Order: sequence, then structure tokens, then C-alpha cells
Amino acid sequence: MQTDLIIGVDGGGTKTVAWIAPLEDSENTTILGRGQAGPGNPRAVGFETAQANIAAAIEAAFTHARLPRATATAACFGLAGAGREIEQQRIELWAQKAGIAHLVRVCGDAEPILAAASPASRGIALICGTGSLAWGRNIAGEVARSGGWGYLLGDEGSGYAIALSGLNAAVRAADGRGQTTDLLERFMQALGAKAPQALVEQVYAPEMTRDRLADLCQIVFDIAPVDPVARVIIETAAEHLTDMVTALCHRLELRGGEYLLALAGSVILNQPLLRSQLNERLESVNLAPGSVWLVEDPVRGAVALARSIAKAHS
Repeated sequence: MQTDLIIGVDGGGTKTVAWIAPLEDSENTTILGRGQAGPGNPRAVGFETAQANIAAAIEAAFTHARLPRATATAACFGLAGAGREIEQQRIELWAQKAGIAHLVRVCGDAEPILAAASPASRGIALICGTGSLAWGRNIAGEVARSGGWGYLLGDEGSGYAIALSGLNAAVRAADGRGQTTDLLERFMQALGAKAPQALVEQVYAPEMTRDRLADLCQIVFDIAPVDPVARVIIETAAEHLTDMVTALCHRLELRGGEYLLALAGSVILNQPLLRSQLNERLESVNLAPGSVWLVEDPVRGAVALARSIAKAHS
């Protein structure tokens, strides 16, 4: 067993990132090696594919660190699609058999985000990328989640939901059933559709994945300042995200001005308009956070959690 190394992994629907770090690092800032591979969401791509990508990312991190492959003291995998015990146990068993680390913990993808922003891992983590989810922990150690039901049952406020709402508004405008909006022309240009009806072929094409469709939300953000229909879509998205945070504040008894809000995901990180509207709505219900952190590297939180696992067993 390599007793002076720990591993953090962040696995999502498009990529898996692994970092190797020293066990002793009170500031959680030193990274020895970084690696990346394909999707690490076991529910989206299957357990075998997710496990292969996790292993590949870790191998790449050892290569980047110029270290021989060895069993680490502890590892934490924060994975989308692994929020339930059944997924976590399956991945943990595989990781231990594969000799990745002596101590292994698997959790959902939200907990490392909070750990990256808060050494005590207290507050609320809000993810808004292709999908959406809020997860929180209070001072008593109680945890709760809101959202994260997937694109068929939920994902309100996400990039996918915003893009889909924009496309719906565009085709309603084409039919004369909805308000006129520049979204129709913008989506046609982006998708290479010469007529509104050609949107069907583009949107339902096999290569139009959920991630690619979610990327189209940028069109809605681009014209929201001058297009009333697009603006309402963004406002609605902010309301949905506010509802998720508000629900956790009530369930965990978190008061406005006192809790930490950690934000992660490509949409919320890259769209200041959405962040400002979220903050305005939280203020309107007296639940604005005491501090807001933008977490660009959730894997850093996975490293912190791996270190805490190792320390707890030392």
C-alpha cells in the first residue's frame, strides 16, 4: 500500500477527472498528478464502462505525476448516477478488488462540490449543467437533496431544460401558437435548418445527445436581454433553482445570511445572468446565502474527502 497518496475522482456524464495528492496537505492545494477519461456515470454508460474510465483517469494521473502505479491510502469517487447505496457499494467493491486504494468511498457528485468550498462540508451545493441538483448538510450532520430526478422526471433549471424550453417556444412561434421570438431564427441558424420543419430532423437526429442539446441553451442566454420570450425562460429557470435551494433550507433549518452556497456546473458557472437572478430570488424570500463559492474543480472536494477518510482511520 502506498501510504502517502490519496486519490480524488469526479465522474460525470461526459468525462471523468482524477487527481492524485499527498496525504499530508492541510490546505488541500497540492496536486501531484491529473488524469482524464470518458464518462464516469454508471447509470448513464453502464458500470463496466464507468469503471474502465475511472481506472483510465487514475492511470493517466499517475502517468502525469511520473509515479509508479500503486495502491493509495484512500480514494473518494464523486460520481453522477451514484447517489444510492446500491451503486456506491458496487463501485466500492470493484475499486477495492482493483487495488485502487485501501480505503474507498463512493458518493454522489454533489457532496464533493460542498467539500471543495467548505472544509466542514456544511451548506448547500447546487449543480446546474446539463442536469440540475441541490444537496446540503447542516451543522448537525443531517443531509438532504432536492432535484436530480433526471431529464424525464426533472432537471428543472438545467441547460437541457432551458434549451428544450427555447426550442418549444421556437416551434410554437413557427405555428403561430406562441409569441413571436428570435429564438426560431437563432435555432434554425445554429442547427442548419433552412425551414422551421427541418428542426425536427436536426433535433431528433441520433447524434443529438442530451449534452449537445443542452449546449443550445447558450442561444437562449444570448438573446435574453432583448427577447422577452427568452428572458422569461431564464427567469423560470432561476425560479426552479431557487425552489431547490429553498426546499433544502427549510428541511435542514438553514437561515438566510448564514449558510454557504457552492455552485458548480457549466451553466451556472458561465452565466452570470442566471446567478444574479438566483440571488435576487433567494433575497426575496430572505434566504440569500452568507457566502457563494464557484467550484470549477469538484474533484478537489473528492480529494478533501479522501483525505478525511484516511485521517479518520489513522
